[in-house]
Amino acid sequence: MTIAIGDRLPEATFRVLGSDGIETVTSSKVFGGKKVVLFAVPGAFTPTCHIKHLPGFVESAEEFKKEGVDTVACVAVNDPFVLGAWADASGAKGKVLFLSDGNAEFTKALGLELDATPFGMGLRAKRFALVADNGKVTQLFIEAPGEFSVSSAESVLAAL
Repeated sequence: MTIAIGDRLPEATFRVLGSDGIETVTSSKVFGGKKVVLFAVPGAFTPTCHIKHLPGFVESAEEFKKEGVDTVACVAVNDPFVLGAWADASGAKGKVLFLSDGNAEFTKALGLELDATPFGMGLRAKRFALVADNGKVTQLFIEAPGEFSVSSAESVLAAL
């Protein structure tokens, strides 16, 4: 079953690349008591994700803060080293929190997994964005397969 507006985000553990190596952070720590914009990408450095999806959130980080958003986060079924390299390469460090869902546990709990095995990429996250207030989904933007529009930073900002 796919998560819906009004649902609480599932409890999960993410991996992040910190200054001392890999750290773990729980969904309750990321979302608890905060307004968070979370967007998901099928893969770091993949064309649409790298050239279109992530840059909008990096460029709009201050706009989100003005709208009362505490954290802009990106989740991907990639390892934390890849996401750390992506944060560095894209200039997103300090603007977007990168959450590694390497085993797709959070993604599957949301019901938003994508089987990309025909492309040699295994299980991934569908492209989506959501707004959560204290862990409760208040807005949800799920892309149709192969699309990129409703989960863009511009679309999410317009809905806030």
